[in-house]
Amino acid sequence: MADDIFADANVFGFETRAIRAGQRHDASSGAVVTPISLATTFVQEEPGVHRGYEYSRTNNPTRQALQECLASLEGAAHGLAFASGMSAEDTLLRTLSPGDHIVLGNDAYGGTFRLISAILAPAGIEWSAADLTDPNELRAAMRPETKVVWIETPTNPLLTVVDIAAIAEVAHDGGAKLVVDNTFATPYLQQPLSHGADVVVHSTTKYCGGHSDVVGGFVATNDTELADRLAYLQNAIGAVGSPFDNYLTLRGLKTLAVRMDRHCENARAIVDLLLGNDKVTHVLYPGLADHRGHEVASRQMSDFGGMVSFRVRGGVEAAMRLTTTTQVFSLAESLGAVESLIEHPGVMTHASAAGSELEVPADLVRLSVGIESAQDLLDDLGQALERL
Repeated sequence: MADDIFADANVFGFETRAIRAGQRHDASSGAVVTPISLATTFVQEEPGVHRGYEYSRTNNPTRQALQECLASLEGAAHGLAFASGMSAEDTLLRTLSPGDHIVLGNDAYGGTFRLISAILAPAGIEWSAADLTDPNELRAAMRPETKVVWIETPTNPLLTVVDIAAIAEVAHDGGAKLVVDNTFATPYLQQPLSHGADVVVHSTTKYCGGHSDVVGGFVATNDTELADRLAYLQNAIGAVGSPFDNYLTLRGLKTLAVRMDRHCENARAIVDLLLGNDKVTHVLYPGLADHRGHEVASRQMSDFGGMVSFRVRGGVEAAMRLTTTTQVFSLAESLGAVESLIEHPGVMTHASAAGSELEVPADLVRLSVGIESAQDLLDDLGQALERL
């Protein structure tokens, strides 16, 4: 809202906005923390006249606080919170019509690929995949019907880095909007709208919430017409989180900056360990000077994140065995929380891409590096590698 001075990035820094933007002290009690507004319905002064809230599916004070806060962190004029990252994506893509075309990266998240290829495609939405590290590949993939170019950067799980500004130029030249999934980088490390993106999406389940205890999604944009359409769809479809879910995500945002600093620090230590181990054949991390996207990442990110992927000697059997022999790293899906997680993408998060052009290597292991003591993480992963 316009009267929220803490939402202004020209006045306040990221950490201050994460704690204060959208989070006014409660007028009735003076409570410092944003109340959890459990009400499903709100009193009206007369029919159709209210204080901005009528029914909690349409709008809710706790959700509004989250929307204002995260929009500020992304440098967006508009933000909408959803019940999950996938419901945010689905709502956004419902702005398309049969015959419209989407270009997505050729190593997109498996859930995004499943939504587009298995749900939207039978409804008449066309799609194709391209190597979006090369703007010429996108230019060749564009059609007159292309309405959306969809990128992740860094990607999940191969940690490919895409030049947002370069891809935005090609997308806009072709009359398409650029959507950036910023889940891995978070707004603390990267703000895609400032590089030319039209829309940012998040699974706030990950780093924004940050504690493996709440599922959510988010869409941010500076396009008022699109935001109005999304608000209509948000209400009509109703895929919104509960007030308590919104509160948990808002609480997570308050510590996003300090958590991301530790995630990045620990990830660098893990990368050094992997580079020195002969059981590892390839380390995927944008912070490495020989990563093909390192220069772009250095330009559009302030640090390189807490996600690390690597390939192991011994193929799929070795990769699967490794994921079951760690103790501090828990074998589980999801990512971006305080605890460290290990997974086998080919069998777990990206199984839906098997047999497609988005299939991931069978010997790939993905780490979500948490904020535990770095030495404990190094010792744990080191012993697991030694057992291969």
